[in-house]
Amino acid sequence: MPQHVVVIGGGAIGSSVACFLARDFGVRVTVVERDPSYRFASSALSASSIRQQFSTAINIRISQASLAFYRRIGEELAIGDERPDIGLVEPGYLFLASAAGVEILRANHEVQRTCGADAVLLAPAELQRRFPWLAVEGVALASLGLSTATSGEGWFDGYSVLQAFRRKAIALGVNYVAAAIERMTTAGGRVVRAQTSDGSALEADAFVLAAGAWSAPLARTLGFDLPVRARKRDVFVFHSPARLPGCPLVIDPSGLWFRPEGQGFICGAPPRGEDLDDAPLEAIDHGLFDDWIWPHLAARVPAFEALRRTHAWAGYYEYNTFDQNGLVGRVPGTDNAFVACGFSGHGIQQAPAVGRGIAELVATGEYRTLDLSPLSPARIASGAPLVEANVI
Repeated sequence: MPQHVVVIGGGAIGSSVACFLARDFGVRVTVVERDPSYRFASSALSASSIRQQFSTAINIRISQASLAFYRRIGEELAIGDERPDIGLVEPGYLFLASAAGVEILRANHEVQRTCGADAVLLAPAELQRRFPWLAVEGVALASLGLSTATSGEGWFDGYSVLQAFRRKAIALGVNYVAAAIERMTTAGGRVVRAQTSDGSALEADAFVLAAGAWSAPLARTLGFDLPVRARKRDVFVFHSPARLPGCPLVIDPSGLWFRPEGQGFICGAPPRGEDLDDAPLEAIDHGLFDDWIWPHLAARVPAFEALRRTHAWAGYYEYNTFDQNGLVGRVPGTDNAFVACGFSGHGIQQAPAVGRGIAELVATGEYRTLDLSPLSPARIASGAPLVEANVI
């Protein structure tokens, strides 16, 4: 078992890894975070939702484990009498499919049911009875996730998750260092040190690369081409006099999504035009809302004809261009370097299960709670993508 581990990246994934290493294995951990304000962190800027309606079994299993953790996060990450509250609610996800998407929705449903995810398929008439505020024109079938003892979907405060893992890690003795890692040095197939931009070096028995959208340049210093890029996604906040009882997170066949948030709603859609790497977060495409999102909102929910956009923000997906799934495991060609990134918008919901799994792999050489080997980065070199069809 390693005595000292350096985790590069102090967001939700990195802080989760550090927390589990310290709590469950007593390992000394140093977390290096280049942006201690978390101003640009995907964890802090995420819409922070969790679902089980995926197309691959591994993502469903990860969400089930992570949801169970989030339901008891107050006990899991308590510090004395202080118990974190992340505001988890579980109204479900509602996927709407056109005629062209019916077979994909049914195939995904079979995988979900096999894995124990509780989702129900709804024909248009039943869908409108359940949600009378929803227009069903162009909808051939829908899938709604239900909340049960072992299954559920909803949303939460992602920044509170990040801070809960970070505070617990610090309480367990984890050291957070504000610095940018410039390169990693190897010798004989092992990483021996991580060099910071100010010229200092960190040595450890093992290194975990969890720097999100900024992981690829560091992986290249290890001789590994990590297909992870920063892809900007805009989120818009609006208020409406509409009352939508029982409103889940709705995904329209057009790519539009929306859900309640506080006294209003948030929404988003795929970017217009080319999906550029490292687009500035302040370059929000306000025209996307005015020209495209609003008409689609009003078509799907007629009461949204009257709404007022109040503000917007943007965050990065750490987008895996290879197959849009997380890259989790040992870095090929090294003995003591591990990676956890490329979750393509799912990182905050997968942080508990991935953090625990990487901690187990680093500390014991194997996964003990949940086998995450399908997400191994070795699949890149072998040219065997694990494609996730349900990427929003």
